[in-house]
Amino acid sequence: MHDVAVVVEDAARRALLAEIALYPKPGLVSPVDSGAHRDMDLSTFHRSIQSLQGYFGTIADEGERGVPFHQLRALGLQAEQSMLRATGGINTHRGAIFSLGLLAAGAGWNRAHDLPVEGAFLVQTVVRLWGSDLAASRPALPASHGSRAAARYGARGARSEAAEGFPTLIEVALPAFREAEARGADQDTAGIQSLFAVMAVLEDTNLLHRGGMDGLVHVQQAARDFLEEGGVFHPRWRDQAVALHRDCISRNLSPGGSADVLAAALFLRELEDR
Repeated sequence: MHDVAVVVEDAARRALLAEIALYPKPGLVSPVDSGAHRDMDLSTFHRSIQSLQGYFGTIADEGERGVPFHQLRALGLQAEQSMLRATGGINTHRGAIFSLGLLAAGAGWNRAHDLPVEGAFLVQTVVRLWGSDLAASRPALPASHGSRAAARYGARGARSEAAEGFPTLIEVALPAFREAEARGADQDTAGIQSLFAVMAVLEDTNLLHRGGMDGLVHVQQAARDFLEEGGVFHPRWRDQAVALHRDCISRNLSPGGSADVLAAALFLRELEDR
């Protein structure tokens, strides 16, 4: 594994650990509880992250060589199988395997060609090298809950986001994170602000799967209300976020797609810091 791949591997691991450690995240697993999930907890995520060791560095090495999309896809499918073995068949990180994997491949290419690894440059590389294949490809494994929900409701799933240059990541998640940091928020608090910014706009296929259009609209509106009232800069923001967390649990709602975008934002921030 080359030096760049080592950096990418460590950045991805740190990003995934940072995302799962955050609280309160409405409906999502954290060190405090399992949110709206009955089949997974913090230890499930830690086993999953451990199972992915080596994947992000390897796909960065392959990206450095500019390999065809089908080779990246094969690595992703192998990583999914490792995850499922580690979790007993539970999907904890399929979204991260896909999105962070593509960004890791882009990072490998950019470093090999003396290009910046800042987010906007990485997504340009992903679209230029693999965008047409992304737009044309279909899941090789049985369709996920998210992909079925995307098809049913005509939503833009993770594949469309990637093919179009990760617009929610670049235009929403990262700016919200950076703005919160610029206003004095620590990384954890900035992460919560970024998550809510994504929840407010993303057609989260996890929410569509669990709650239909009503569930999606409910969480989007609640996230917008949270942000309009000041977000994490409101004196009682934590109480507000916990209240929405409990509301999501009661409605069996979990914005897993938004969590995947947050993990990607944390990954890009880790790369930029290096």
